[in-house]
Amino acid sequence: MRVVVVTGIWPPDPGGPASHAPALAGFLAGRGHEVEVVTTADAAPASRGYPVHWVSRRSAFRHLRCALLIRKRGALADAVYATSMVRRAALGAALARRPFVVKLVSDEVFERATRSGRYTGTLDEFQAAGGARLRALRWARNTALRRASHIFCPSAYLQEVALGWGLEPGRVSVLPNPAPELPPLPSREELRAELGLDGAVLAFAGRLGPQKALGVALQAVATVPGVTLAIAGDGPDRGELERRARELGLADRARFLGSVPREQVLRLFRATDASVLSSAWENFPHTVVEALAVGCPVIATAVGGVPEVVRDGENGLLVPPGDPEALAGAIRRFFDDGELRRRLAEAAPASVDGYTEEAVFSVIEEELERAARR
Repeated sequence: MRVVVVTGIWPPDPGGPASHAPALAGFLAGRGHEVEVVTTADAAPASRGYPVHWVSRRSAFRHLRCALLIRKRGALADAVYATSMVRRAALGAALARRPFVVKLVSDEVFERATRSGRYTGTLDEFQAAGGARLRALRWARNTALRRASHIFCPSAYLQEVALGWGLEPGRVSVLPNPAPELPPLPSREELRAELGLDGAVLAFAGRLGPQKALGVALQAVATVPGVTLAIAGDGPDRGELERRARELGLADRARFLGSVPREQVLRLFRATDASVLSSAWENFPHTVVEALAVGCPVIATAVGGVPEVVRDGENGLLVPPGDPEALAGAIRRFFDDGELRRRLAEAAPASVDGYTEEAVFSVIEEELERAARR
């Protein structure tokens, strides 16, 4: 089978699709399939064991260029798989007359409205928001998704949202994000020495944008003396977050590490006491599964699909979104109770045992083969 994998971001970009797409591409290539990737980037992506075609984010008409590149590569393939750039993938696949399968990671209309500053509410509230512009964008989104042979949602929460758009239930299923195949990792003590970490340490990894509401985490940490927050990732909010950290007196306790490779994120989670996620909205974050896989409990907001993997008091702690005091309370509880820390850390890896890449990617492989036969 020949497959074109479409993703808007690619390493070293932070974010779920930049983890999922190369992992899936490597899996499919390892199973003997011919794989190509179409992505956007600021500079030429690093070479892989398969072709990675790209469009510069600075180029004029980049959306059209992407669609035409997907059409060109798709014409030589049996199926197209999109983990973002869904509308461009739908157009390119249609022009190439090839089936395509989608991994839906969010409501792109909501994310676009949020990035532009036109909307500041939650994903659930947004579903009832009106206006001619939103109706047009939703029509384009739904038209693209209705062409998909199948749509995977990483959480039951997002599946419910998507079905509210009028999609055919039989073509929309839940498939969690997989836990990573873990490389050999040094001991926690060795990694803490390597990374220069000492004392009580929390870690965050991801794109520094409005969705992650990292300002809430900074505010919470500022009220819990002796706790350091290590932040791996980059994004449009980084400058503002660094300024906010200084205002809160966290110059020595908030460490901005910039974008780091996925393996380094795993090492960071292994070295720290817990992962923190203060998101205003979420689907099913890759970093939550990554943290749990290496034995790092998660302190998170109970939004979207997060409660489907983080179970309060079992492998992490959950708090309401947008509440720095509640988050600070959970952080204090975690560090004040050594038995709780031990119990959550011991339960973390087993809680994602069923989310292996083999299991998850095999389902995608089967759906792509099914689509290619139609």
